[in-house]
Amino acid sequence: MTHTKKAYVGMSADLVHPGHLNIIKTAQNYGEVIIGLLTDEAIASYKRVPHMTFEQRQEVVQNIKGVSRVVPQNTLDYVPNLEEFKPDYVVHGDDWRKGVQKETRDKVIETLAKWGGELVEVPYTQGISSTQLRKTLREIGTTPQVRLRALRRLIQAKPIVRAIEIHSGLTGLIAENVYLNGDKGIREFDVMWGSSLTDSTSKGKPDIEAVDVTSRIGTLNEVLEVTTKPIIYDADTGGKPEHFVFTVKTLERLGISAAIIEDKNGLKKNSLFGTEVLQTQESIDAFCHKIQVGRSARATDDFMVIARVESLILNKGLEDALTRTRAYLDAGVDGIMIHSKNKNPDEIFAFCNEYNKVPKRKPLVVVPSSFNTVKESELIDHGVNIVIYGNQLIRSAYPAMVKTARTILEHGRSAEADDQMMSIKEILELIPGGK
Repeated sequence: MTHTKKAYVGMSADLVHPGHLNIIKTAQNYGEVIIGLLTDEAIASYKRVPHMTFEQRQEVVQNIKGVSRVVPQNTLDYVPNLEEFKPDYVVHGDDWRKGVQKETRDKVIETLAKWGGELVEVPYTQGISSTQLRKTLREIGTTPQVRLRALRRLIQAKPIVRAIEIHSGLTGLIAENVYLNGDKGIREFDVMWGSSLTDSTSKGKPDIEAVDVTSRIGTLNEVLEVTTKPIIYDADTGGKPEHFVFTVKTLERLGISAAIIEDKNGLKKNSLFGTEVLQTQESIDAFCHKIQVGRSARATDDFMVIARVESLILNKGLEDALTRTRAYLDAGVDGIMIHSKNKNPDEIFAFCNEYNKVPKRKPLVVVPSSFNTVKESELIDHGVNIVIYGNQLIRSAYPAMVKTARTILEHGRSAEADDQMMSIKEILELIPGGK
């Protein structure tokens, strides 16, 4: 019986284009075509989570002419799948000889050599750019439904989800577009944090829920119009349960992925004041009721209600934080945020260690504003799922603007401030469609 040779093709297939089809057509010449379809987790290890889910991409690929079967590839590294299927050939574009996938290519060659397999490289298809296609998709925008469910996909796909605060359309563009392309792939902000503190500060008002929900939604709409990434909304205390119902309905309809509510009552004061100002926690029963009311108001399971535990902020200790956490999880909350105003992360890590043992564990969120020397890698090691950089953009913007204003006053003109500002041309071209 003649052995049917196997040709293995690894791909993301989020945006299938002629380059992909050319590789599959080439692979057909070498044997049965097996597509190793990268999972969301594998793709997220080096670039943005794909627009389509794994199941959607799988349906597309398995219906392409010439594809024999589709198998999941759970890592960017091909080796586990190669050792399982032992293909005679791996077929890939020749564009991975440099950059983030060079090491992957080297491992493929080394692994194939164990059974005499061969790497076949197809010349890169000119005129096709996945990066440009993704940029075009971002310019087209997204839908509330796609954005709404994106946070849950990110939590499942990434070791940690990185969020940064937004308080205007301009800060939304920063969160959307700023990235680093390094040896390990693209590093960017995955999510935007609709911060109560920075939204109210940008409006010149104190962070005491003085900016009402309608005004907060106005800011969110500015951001939604010019971005595609998911948003977590800082809902402060959530207000009365009867009011929180309408907040949830509005946020979900807009495509916001989650609301975080803190277990305090009375006039809201920023948590980082700690016990310096009078702050009181809601009773466990009352807060559990608010969680349940908010979750019942959802139209889908995609929207997340996350509980922010203030016990450490108010010096009530680890056991109080854990008692409340267990109660909130029993009430059905979709995630827990633990907060601290300490300069080191010790009490946060102590909470993490205990929280990871909880049977009903849900995603864990931290906001390292005070303990800002902690590395994301340390947070990952302690089981943190979402890290929020909650106020850094506005804190850096204000000093820069004050410095420019003082420079103008000092010199009686603006020329001396030019080196600390964008050029007029840059500001005009910053916004898409402005030129």
